[in-house]
Order: sequence, then C-alpha cells, then structure tokens
Amino acid sequence: MSKHLIVGMGPIGSATARLLAARGEEVVLVSRSGATPATADLPGVRSVRLDATQSAALAELATGAAVLYNCANPAYHRWATDWPPLATALLAAAERSGAVLATVGNLYGYGAVTAAMTEDTPLAPNSEKGRVRARMWEDALALHRAGRIRTTEIRSSDYIGPHAQSPLGARVVPRLLAGRDVQVLCSPDTAHSWTYTEDAARLLVAVGGEEKAWGRPWHVPSNPPRTQREAIADLAEAAGVAPVRVGQIPAVITSMLGLVNPTVRALREVAYQLERPFVMDARAATAAFGLKPTPWTEVLTATADAYRTPNV
Repeated sequence: MSKHLIVGMGPIGSATARLLAARGEEVVLVSRSGATPATADLPGVRSVRLDATQSAALAELATGAAVLYNCANPAYHRWATDWPPLATALLAAAERSGAVLATVGNLYGYGAVTAAMTEDTPLAPNSEKGRVRARMWEDALALHRAGRIRTTEIRSSDYIGPHAQSPLGARVVPRLLAGRDVQVLCSPDTAHSWTYTEDAARLLVAVGGEEKAWGRPWHVPSNPPRTQREAIADLAEAAGVAPVRVGQIPAVITSMLGLVNPTVRALREVAYQLERPFVMDARAATAAFGLKPTPWTEVLTATADAYRTPNV
C-alpha cells in the first residue's frame, strides 16, 4: 500500500480517489473545504482542509507520497491569478517530497488548431487561459529535465459526466429531461471531442504510477467527436426522452450576459473551441496503457442519471 495525495475534490479528484481506494491504497484528499461527500464512505480515504497554495504545509502533507495528483480547478475566470501560486506550491511539494506530480491538464495550450491534436502538436496558446496552462507544463517539464522532480500530465477536451462542468452539463441536461428546448454556446454543428471524467481519472492513475509515462503529456482516450447538436440528441436517446430542439445563443445575448457573469465573459477568448472543429487524438495513451474510452452510451446514461438523482 502506497500513499497518494490528491489536490482537488471535483469529479476527477473524487474518481481518482475511488480508483486508488479500490486497490487498497492510502489516499489523502485536499481541498479548501475539506468536504468529501463523494468519497466519505471509502476505506483508506482521508480528507484534509488546506489551502494548497500554502507551500510548506502542502509539502509536509506530501511527505511519503508516491504520487501527488493535481486535480485542482480554480474558478474559470480567475485562472490567471489563482493558478500561478498553486502551481508553484505543487512543484515545491513534488520536489521536497519526491512524489511524482501528475497533473490534470487540458487542450487550451495548443491554441486554435486546424487538425486533430496529438501530444506532438506544438503549444501555441492564443488566449490568456492557454498561456497559463502552457506555462504550468513548461515549468514542470523544465524541473523534470533538470532531475529535480518527476512529472507527467494528462490532457482532456471538454468534459462530460456526472457533476462535470461542461457545455453538456447543468445548462443542458435538466432542460432536456424536462422536454424543453436547449440553446448552446457557439456553433451547435462543429465536431468536438468530449472526455468522460472517469476516463480521465483512469489515465491519471495509470500515468502517475508508470515511469514510462513521466516527462511527457498524454491525451485521455475519448469517444469519436460529436457536435453539440448530435451529443444532445444522443443524451435524449440515452435518457429515454423525446428529442428537443437545439439552437445557438445569440451573440448579443452572450455579450450582455458577459457584462454581469464573469464566467461567461471568460469564455469569449476560447470560443474558437466550439466554433471550429476541436478534435483530440489519444491513440498514444491507448497504445501505451491499453486504455479505451468508456462506451458512449454508458457515458450518456451516467450523465443523465446524475441529474435525475443529484446526490449520486
């Protein structure tokens, strides 16, 4: 049994804790609140209330850990201010403790692309959020190459799954289940990759424990791309409800919402991800670790069921 420290108790952090607990590992979950309703009854899982930017305290907690998992998720509109001190504390904790740093990343660092993204696609961020995430990886990789830490990163597209913050989440599924029309951000008809949160957790656990995974990023195996319109139709079918009409939120409405909602305002700079094809190639992880995406119908059913039974 090894010790594993997880920073962040969202869907991926919680799923990672469940996977590790199931194989008998010692798991410590860190968050500002210390609340872990999704993992409260798991044997071997302990929750700790801590501001993970407190570098010395985080390093102390990481002592003896085999892997330090960065599953944190600062407020979307505060990445530029909240990520740098947190990333610095995580690097320091990894260096002091010797734990492998396994980070949950995303595709923002690639910027606007014209082809399917692979792990070899150059980092060319065209947004503030993309620059933040690219810099986090570059800083971690520099320390890895200097022999000061061991690190790896998984990268996902927009998430789908129970409790996931997603264009296919709280704004869509409850309306669909109620038989109401749905309006989506940006184009409803461009191909888009969707990553299941449970699949992200499975890859995160795999890369954290495999030396061959360290020193490079890995894309999470995900199902073939679907447009927002197609995915919503698929959700309706999986939920056993009638199809609903899907439209696009008018740009003028989005602009007005952005005046009062900082999250909507923060979406403007990454709107390209839903306005042009945004497709991820994850064959490298499948070949290296034998991981395949959870079947699409299972993903859809789990997502719909989570909104029917919110506490599940």
